[in-house]
Amino acid sequence: MKNTIVYCLVLIISILSLVSCDGLLDKYPLDSLSNETFWNTEDDALLALTGVYQLNNMEGTGQKTQFNLWNQDTHLRLFEATTDNGFEKDNAVTDFNNGSLAASYQPVMDLWSSTYSKIVRCNNFLENVDNVEMDSGRKEEMKAEVKTIRAFNYFYLAFLWGDVPLVTKVLSVDEANTVFRDSKDDVINFVVEELQSSIPNLPVTREDKDYGRITKGAALAILGRVLMAEKRWEEAKETYKQIIDLNVYEIDTRFSDLFIEKSENSKEFILVSKRMPDVYGTSIQLSCQGFMWGGYHHFSPYNELVEDFECVDGLPISESPLFDPENPYANRDPRLLKSIFVDNISVFKGMLYIAHPDSNPNIYQDQVLRRPWSGYMVRKFCDEDYEGNLNVYGCDFPMIRYAEVLLSYLEANIEDGSPITQNLLDETINKVRGRAEIQMPPVTELNPNKLTTILRRERRVELAWEGLRLFDLFRWRTAHINLKGRFHGMKVCSKKDAPNYTKVPVNAEGYYFCEETFFREDVDYLWPIPQAERDVNKNLTQNNGY
Repeated sequence: MKNTIVYCLVLIISILSLVSCDGLLDKYPLDSLSNETFWNTEDDALLALTGVYQLNNMEGTGQKTQFNLWNQDTHLRLFEATTDNGFEKDNAVTDFNNGSLAASYQPVMDLWSSTYSKIVRCNNFLENVDNVEMDSGRKEEMKAEVKTIRAFNYFYLAFLWGDVPLVTKVLSVDEANTVFRDSKDDVINFVVEELQSSIPNLPVTREDKDYGRITKGAALAILGRVLMAEKRWEEAKETYKQIIDLNVYEIDTRFSDLFIEKSENSKEFILVSKRMPDVYGTSIQLSCQGFMWGGYHHFSPYNELVEDFECVDGLPISESPLFDPENPYANRDPRLLKSIFVDNISVFKGMLYIAHPDSNPNIYQDQVLRRPWSGYMVRKFCDEDYEGNLNVYGCDFPMIRYAEVLLSYLEANIEDGSPITQNLLDETINKVRGRAEIQMPPVTELNPNKLTTILRRERRVELAWEGLRLFDLFRWRTAHINLKGRFHGMKVCSKKDAPNYTKVPVNAEGYYFCEETFFREDVDYLWPIPQAERDVNKNLTQNNGY
């Protein structure tokens, strides 16, 4: 792990990114920092803890950064734009699902490197914080936070790569370059044990000034994901029930505003990636807004996602009498138009969203010929009230919402064979569907097999583009089914006109054909160990197929 072992730089990197934190930087000349002189006071521990939370010293500067598990770009690009929910315009991550994924692929190296870099920060903190004289309860709380962050990172390493080096101390260069891969089972057991031991030392809630730090609910929700991925259903069910029984989270009445600044600190958020306008911002507005508003329109949802939004009667479009194939966006789940921009329907900042290739030559030139395009655009994170720099938006990114917890609790009940009752449905999926702004009809299906279909559809539409789709496809083992074939964009013409439409390729129903994927069942469920790492460390074996 050549890019992650120079641990003496960790504190400098962390402090360089904290220029706005109450003058703490002024206390420590950068040329005098060392582990021997730094770990003395509680302020030192707090500063180092902030460094653990920090993404990296480049984030929010407008410069290119590597993928990181704690920023929105990873969730949108790697965990959504590589799935059947859509793609991104630069085709920078297409190798994950087109049959070409290789060990030299840069996004693989980026995420591997940044994930281990975070782990190095965690290990450095845990090795040194006991040198600080401070209240033992506060110290144990800090250690629990860092262990939770480290466990989150190790979970995703094991989930995406399988066997990975399990390193829990700061290594020398020689040690780092000779580590072996530990079994996935050992890594997962470590993750579960770390989370379980940390949860008792974490607070249920935080003061406003500490909002964004790990809480008991966040650690439990991470543990729930781990147990879901491992199909340990009874344990997952018990874990999610603990979150529900904390009685501190609720489904927000809002949906449209839930993903923009005005809803920060919502009681629906369990874990967020903290941001600060201009100082430590995010480029999500630049990525999601269209060219008409100065954005890059990075992400293009597929029509296959659009089709999973039910009609307002609660029935899928294949069953609902309200669905009109020639007017497919009418009478649909309100979340559709709150999540996705649709041509000649969606309005943003007083301007009608136009994407049809027949609308005018400029649209065709910019959105069809210039780059891959579906005609749809992600609406969920776009803030109509924001007038600042699109590249440094200050809204926190929601990493785990209470909606996910309720849907996961229901899934765990189904999978472990628990009785399915209407009360269970009303306390889980129907709370999500029934939020005041949405008010979709309640689910009444009690048959576990049929309910599973409904639940999986609900997860997809409720959590669309939040970074959960790859996780779900992989743990359900359906990626090789869902990600093999043609994908489509907006409806360009009627079914009647489709045979003679020539401006862009369309299918028989008049939907634009935009992408084709080929996910390899025997290879792509595990990512390759980065070749750059194996060139340095000959002890690192490779996953099959690479």
